[in-house]
Amino acid sequence: MNRTQLIDAVTTATGRSKADVAAIIGATLETVTAAVAAGDKVTVPGFGSFERRFRKAGTAPNPRGGDPLPVAAKHVPAFKAGAAFKQAVSGA
Repeated sequence: MNRTQLIDAVTTATGRSKADVAAIIGATLETVTAAVAAGDKVTVPGFGSFERRFRKAGTAPNPRGGDPLPVAAKHVPAFKAGAAFKQAVSGA
């Protein structure tokens, strides 16, 4: 499902206009992105949590020859699924 399909699905489920749903989804994603980028954890009970994690510097193999290449330390986004989401996906 892409963004357009998500907007269509939420429009159908809520009866709201596409413009309203697109604005709400856009604002939600921007807010979550800004909060995680700032180092905050965003938790949606039953769905999951988004957070920023630190990945240490290290090495990775060069695909062209296997020689080790340095990889810089960086922050990466992470998502941990909530119990209800895990249950829905597993079919339990």
